[in-house]
Amino acid sequence: MSLIKRNGNFPSFPTLFDDLFSRELFNWNNSNFSTTSTTVPSVNIRETDSSFEVEMAAPGMEKKDFHISLEGNTLTIASQKQSKQEQEGYSRKEFSYQSFQRSFELPKDVVDEENIAARYENGLLHLTIPKKEAARKKAPRLIEIG
Repeated sequence: MSLIKRNGNFPSFPTLFDDLFSRELFNWNNSNFSTTSTTVPSVNIRETDSSFEVEMAAPGMEKKDFHISLEGNTLTIASQKQSKQEQEGYSRKEFSYQSFQRSFELPKDVVDEENIAARYENGLLHLTIPKKEAARKKAPRLIEIG
């Protein structure tokens, strides 16, 4: 085993790369954690003219395992799942506990909070976050010269 001396004045490579590549588009807050040090589900986020669409890969879950909340302009997706297999006379028994939480900062005054929709199918959680009418991109207006 070898020890590596690090100078505290210079960022290490992992820190530098983590900082560069962990930033998300549209100021989505990257405060994500798993209370059990397990893998946090991957998320795809797409913006259309009328909404934001979020897909989260979470296989093995059920609808009831998710807790989705919106507080101010912070969207939080959390899950907690515990399974115990009851077996008598077992020689080995393993408990399963999974939890995670991902939070995203939504743009202010853009989201239509009342019409956010979520569905879970085939291991993917889908969220549709519609934009307010005033925040939607409008087609360019052609102005004729008179």
